[in-house]
Amino acid sequence: MLYIIGLGLGDEKDITLRGLEAVQKSQKVFIEAYTSLLSFEMYNLLQEKLYGKSITVADREMVEEKADDILLEATSSDVAFLVVGDPFGATTHTDLVVRAKKLGVDVKVVHNASVMNAIGVCGLQLYRYGETVSLPFFTDTWRPDSFYEKIQRNRKLGLHTLCLLDIRVKEPSLESLCSYRGKKQYEPPRFMAVSVAIEQLLEVEQMRGENAYTEDTTCVGFARLGSEDQLVVAGSMKQLLEVDFGPPLHCLVIVGDTHPVEEEMLDFYKLAKKQGQA
Repeated sequence: MLYIIGLGLGDEKDITLRGLEAVQKSQKVFIEAYTSLLSFEMYNLLQEKLYGKSITVADREMVEEKADDILLEATSSDVAFLVVGDPFGATTHTDLVVRAKKLGVDVKVVHNASVMNAIGVCGLQLYRYGETVSLPFFTDTWRPDSFYEKIQRNRKLGLHTLCLLDIRVKEPSLESLCSYRGKKQYEPPRFMAVSVAIEQLLEVEQMRGENAYTEDTTCVGFARLGSEDQLVVAGSMKQLLEVDFGPPLHCLVIVGDTHPVEEEMLDFYKLAKKQGQA
């Protein structure tokens, strides 16, 4: 049996009772460590003590290149695969289920909270969101803008847009990729901040010039959703550029048309109101 278990967003205690039971009866436990991260050091002794199991960190290379090894173990024993958020928040995990079923491995999924529903905390109704977009880090030679059309479509329909911000964990360095020998070298971890996301969005808007959004467009910035110190701030893109959202993980919502109930709730997070209370 392969158990794919959502851990939620806050810390190691957000696992559900069903999820914890599945972990404790599994012979091998893996934790996926690149599509998202918990807001604490998730591989510490506290987690192993709480779950009662030794945990193997499954990085990008293991999940994408050695998934069959994980699935092979699940053909003869119970294996738990832990995922931050909900198991189906990333296509990687859907692919894992497909591959497991093709090998005849039984799969059980234990759901949990994810960024896709936790963003509801700001008051924008979840059913009023359009297509979600991912914002990658720009480089000197790679500045993709395919997300622009999706945001533009959402805005024309009056829908909100969730922007998932890039996470770079255990990425091979350029020198390592170019080398034919030697041990792989990795770049330091990088997590996109709200300010970087907005800078890149405005750069693309300036280049495209189709008014999908402007620096005056209302957005909501989020940091460390689900944790005790989560931060939610609403304001224009220009205003949010000046906000220090602190440690990762961050995400951003570009606000579409709003109705009075959404406006009333969103008002609690407006930057001007927060500054007035400070």
